[in-house]
Amino acid sequence: MQNKKVWIIVLVMIVLVAVLAACAQPAAPKEAATQAPSETSGAAPAAAGQRDYRFVVVSHGQASDPFWSVVKRGVDQAAKDMGVKVEYQAPGTFDMVEMAQLIDAAVASNPDGLVVSIPDPDALGPHIKAAVDAGIPVFSMNSGSDVAESLGVIAHVGQTEYEAGYGGGQRMAAAGIHKAICVNQEVGNAALDLRCQGFADALAEKGIESSVVAVELADPTEAQQRIMGALTSDPEVDGVLTLGPTGATPALKGLTDEGLLGKIKLATFDLSPEVLEAVRDGNMLFAIDQQQYMQGYLPIVFLVLYNDNLNTPGSKVILTGPGFVTKDNAAKVIDLSKAGTR
Repeated sequence: MQNKKVWIIVLVMIVLVAVLAACAQPAAPKEAATQAPSETSGAAPAAAGQRDYRFVVVSHGQASDPFWSVVKRGVDQAAKDMGVKVEYQAPGTFDMVEMAQLIDAAVASNPDGLVVSIPDPDALGPHIKAAVDAGIPVFSMNSGSDVAESLGVIAHVGQTEYEAGYGGGQRMAAAGIHKAICVNQEVGNAALDLRCQGFADALAEKGIESSVVAVELADPTEAQQRIMGALTSDPEVDGVLTLGPTGATPALKGLTDEGLLGKIKLATFDLSPEVLEAVRDGNMLFAIDQQQYMQGYLPIVFLVLYNDNLNTPGSKVILTGPGFVTKDNAAKVIDLSKAGTR
């Protein structure tokens, strides 16, 4: 009986110690959690799972565009996952004056972070530097990997465009083409110009000539006519690289209408349902995938980490590509694209 009483006392003491420990344990971490953000960013999360941060994304691509809609889904999902507010803005067309004005307006609103694409460093550079000078943390994404660091951007999320074009040229040369065109829907966009340059250099190393055909982004009918006109005027061209779905779709339709699929090899940058189906069916050699969902998602995560803890990536360019979608893996990517993430 005596032993039983002893054991009861021991058990009660153990329970009391456990309760006291549970009550006392959170005190130190709670204090540290409230102090650490003030030492780094001055802004602690407003509540569990939520942060009182507002970020602005200014890109040159409209959310209605098939490519940029995936970028925006990445932005939106990151905002939800990180518990922050994010505004996505873009000019109505490829307009650097309007885009610069959007950046200026974003800076004037004093956000906790800014994400920009940099298709034209000359036009946008001074405005991005103004954001940096104002003390706003800036990440870039999609275009501008070669100039981001010089503008004071913390890091760039995307692919290196020249290397991606070069890889496309290597694959096109390996497919046995003799002459090629690079279809550019935004001549003057530094990223797209670099794609064509890399493509041309890779082909030139194999003694293969190439040229650039400029088309209008907003007019697929005219784009198709220009592409087919270039092929008609030079029958030696048997390879076509487009720089996005807005060029790939008119090219695919033109080749189909003229019965040239298979005779002229077609490949593209970036993905769309039509592009993926064409790759799966063997009507396109490949699609160069820069994984734009990640380009929207990752900068938001990095901005949260920077504001929370002054964390910065270990490299100035965080690569999301290039990857290559071919007939071997197109079906799997099609399933993912239906969810809007590829």
